Amino acid sequence: MKNCCIIIFTFFIGFLNAQTIDSYEKPPIFPGCEGQPIDALKVCFNNRINQHIYSTFKVPQIVNDESYKGDIKILFEVDKEGQVNLLHIDAVYVELKDEIKRVFESLSKVSPGTYNGRPTYYQYSISVKIPLVDPEILTSEIKPLPSVKEIVDLNDLVSNEFDSVNINTTKYEKLEYKSQLNIPFTHNYYSKFDQQMNGLGTNSHTAAKPFVYSDVSKYYDFEAEKESLIKGTDGWWSRKLWDEHLVAVQSKEYWFTLNPIFDLQLGKDTEADFNTTFNNTRGLLIQGGLGKKFNFTVSVFESQGRFAQYFNQYAESLKASGSDPAIIPGRGIAKRFKDDAYDYPVAEAYVSYTPSDFINIQFGHGKNFIGDGYRSLLQSDVASPYPFLKLNTKFWKIKYTNTWMWLRDVRPEVTEEDAFLTKYMATHYLSWNVSKRLNVGLFESVIWTDSNDRGFDANYLNPVIFYRAIEFATGPEAGNAILGASAKYKWNNKVNLYGQFIVDEFSLDDITGGNKSWKNKLGYQLGIKYFDAFKVKNLMLQFEYNKVRPYTYSHNSIVLNYAHNNQPMAHLWGANFSEAIIIGRYNYKRWFADAKLIFGKRGFDFNDGTNFANYGSNIYRTEDDRIADTGITVGQGNSTKVFQADLMAGYIINPVSNLRVFANVTFRDYNPEADTAAALNTNTSWFNIGVRTDLFNWYNDF
Repeated sequence: MKNCCIIIFTFFIGFLNAQTIDSYEKPPIFPGCEGQPIDALKVCFNNRINQHIYSTFKVPQIVNDESYKGDIKILFEVDKEGQVNLLHIDAVYVELKDEIKRVFESLSKVSPGTYNGRPTYYQYSISVKIPLVDPEILTSEIKPLPSVKEIVDLNDLVSNEFDSVNINTTKYEKLEYKSQLNIPFTHNYYSKFDQQMNGLGTNSHTAAKPFVYSDVSKYYDFEAEKESLIKGTDGWWSRKLWDEHLVAVQSKEYWFTLNPIFDLQLGKDTEADFNTTFNNTRGLLIQGGLGKKFNFTVSVFESQGRFAQYFNQYAESLKASGSDPAIIPGRGIAKRFKDDAYDYPVAEAYVSYTPSDFINIQFGHGKNFIGDGYRSLLQSDVASPYPFLKLNTKFWKIKYTNTWMWLRDVRPEVTEEDAFLTKYMATHYLSWNVSKRLNVGLFESVIWTDSNDRGFDANYLNPVIFYRAIEFATGPEAGNAILGASAKYKWNNKVNLYGQFIVDEFSLDDITGGNKSWKNKLGYQLGIKYFDAFKVKNLMLQFEYNKVRPYTYSHNSIVLNYAHNNQPMAHLWGANFSEAIIIGRYNYKRWFADAKLIFGKRGFDFNDGTNFANYGSNIYRTEDDRIADTGITVGQGNSTKVFQADLMAGYIINPVSNLRVFANVTFRDYNPEADTAAALNTNTSWFNIGVRTDLFNWYNDF
């Protein structure tokens, strides 16, 4: 009897609720239906949306050509803001789905439906007949799905929010090409749009890299490039292999893509005492956007490798304090894998936020580059990734780049309690387009450490102050400031001239004295690029000359050198060198070919047991043990002639993910006056074949 009473009571309450909820419900109001009685609002909504579809819908040509008759099933919602959102479309042709999307995107906002005075979601289904039928003759019935009047519990009302989330995976619109994402910086890929960025009269700024897509898309059509390379296959696997992202998800508010990363190489070093070289990298690359102003990228690499003998020796010379045997150049600390190979995991990520058209803010873990050449004397990407905060400001004919970095010194002599020393670096780079042909840039940077427990010095957070003034004010040992300048001249649309000049220390008396003082810590770069060389489309030729005097980038304090993770932050060779580089790059559809020749002269320390003097090439040594105060010349010490030739050719498997198959051959000849650990007399031939997702620059020319 008791249970029976409970059932009757529950039924009675439910009946009352069902009867009273109708009076609390008000359906969405379509524009033009205002002022209608509540009972007539549904009919008015039905008539207006059918009329909009009939007057706006354009029947695709394929439908007419095939005399198709049928219907389109549509599921849509009106959200709490009155936005009409498509949830699902059933149709025979993709063209019909695309046309329905266009029609619904042209709908204006409506007044949202309410329940108990509060805006809520309404879901509807509708059928559109093909051929179209005039709504005055036959009105398609719009069926509400599930109405709020069926909901008697507030929790049920809230639970509809999950179903309203719309993920549209039917057609990804390649949003990354207009986003604030960085274009992965590789010299090979950037050469594709270098000419367009450097056209006469363009107001582009090309030194601070990597670029973001939205800056380059003004001059280069990424979508057209990818479309021109599409193979047009129908199978899912073949499309993912040749033309598309592995995963691409898009809604009105966000999007993301996911792709695997590979760098699988197999090779042979004729000079090595082991059989083969190899690299085995697997990973994931995730890119995405939230709204129009916020983007992000995450890349994770798991790698094992054994390289050419000279490469392995250089990696082990960079060894950090501790038991790990090497630092893989440009990547990171490596532990031992098997007997003579390395295991080196790497992770890179950043977020990119653009609050306005003239400011972009990035925070992440990666690398940066400043310059128009193959090398940079200001800031390069040859070191391991590091945490950074970057502010790009663009207005008028100016681009101003501020970067703050957290670096490490991993040498045993500066390690405390098995912890690597943290040091900080801040840079300013001001790029000014003086005319339609001439660009000039001004650069300054400073490196400092946590001396006196000052940590990240707030003085250097000021984006417009001169670092040299701060260095002077905080003490001679407080930091190491470097000044630089760059210039680029567009001779015409085919030829660009560029250069850099770096000053680590400057003494006018010593320069004018003509005694070649060690204090004249200078370097310069001169280069030229020739696009569509000799009227061959997509052939780019480049010549570059770099020269850096001894002791540049070093400091009399052991930790204030211009380096991170035992790798230079500027030129890969450190200091005390000169080099000439000739580069050719060619692209034809999915095929590519690169050639590079380097002729150089380097001066190393001897360190042979009798001569431990510092000749100025090793930027990690202090200046106090220099060989002399005057008579300092480039190439002094263990003078070494360097020649290296790199030839590569390959085929782009997937232009969206930049997955490519390639073959590469390196010839390297090192000819020092004396054989030492830093400069061995070697003659290397290194052959490689592989499959690689090209996301960063591999440098093997040290």
